[in-house]
Amino acid sequence: MTSQQNKNIWFVTGASKGLGLTLVQHLLARGYAVAATSRNLTELQQNVPPNEDRFLPLHMDLANEASVRQAIEQTIKTFGRLDVVVNNAGYGQVGALEELSDKEARRNFDVNVFGLLHVLRHATPHLRQQGAGRVFNISSVGGFMGDFPGWGIYCATKFAVAGLTESYAAEVQEFGVQASVVYPGYFRTDFLTAGSLGTPRQPLAAYQAVRDSQQQHEQQINGNQPGDPEKAAAVLRELSEAPQQPVHVFLGEDAYQMADQKIATVQQQMQQWQHLAAATNLSVEA
Repeated sequence: MTSQQNKNIWFVTGASKGLGLTLVQHLLARGYAVAATSRNLTELQQNVPPNEDRFLPLHMDLANEASVRQAIEQTIKTFGRLDVVVNNAGYGQVGALEELSDKEARRNFDVNVFGLLHVLRHATPHLRQQGAGRVFNISSVGGFMGDFPGWGIYCATKFAVAGLTESYAAEVQEFGVQASVVYPGYFRTDFLTAGSLGTPRQPLAAYQAVRDSQQQHEQQINGNQPGDPEKAAAVLRELSEAPQQPVHVFLGEDAYQMADQKIATVQQQMQQWQHLAAATNLSVEA
């Protein structure tokens, strides 16, 4: 395979469906070279038309650091370099904090957070050494606003992605590498279907608000999301070529509305309690 010298080389995780698949298709249609990873290589190959020169489908297990390292090494070997990393892979986990088991909670962190860290750990040396690179870590509006009953663990993973991306962006800026945390709102993908959504194995009847939220997402929101994933892909492509990409990227009008709501709530509560909470400095005795 040969790379296109005038276009960025992309590495996209979770590429067999959803936003990841749309992004890969969007990039290939515009002449970019793309290494795309999935746990299900067959599904990925079936969903993306063959392209011997510019498409590298890779099986990758995010929970296995050796698998991640091998995928990145194969990308460098095939295309000669790596320019843009999109950490898109992840899944939703529904369930009240009380009813989810330790195993269920940790598995969501293993994929959504530690899997992403595996990618950063092995992609960053290449970006740093070449003195340039772009990184997009896909969080969620639920990584900025956690007011969703039954989504506490998922929101916790996405808040973690936001926090680590802020620090990562500060760490790598001196090497010419830029990073963004992306907060999508509701986009019309298969994210809310059974294959991408974990549900509690031992639900508790007491949590009616959680059951209502789960039902709403699975039966009402699913299939009716307002966001167009093709337009989201175009935004990421344009940001990757902007002179300076933002650290925080909210995708969708609904994401903007929820972020504004969160910011207003925080500001109101800060002002309401400032007289008490800010009066905490050590007193200086005369």
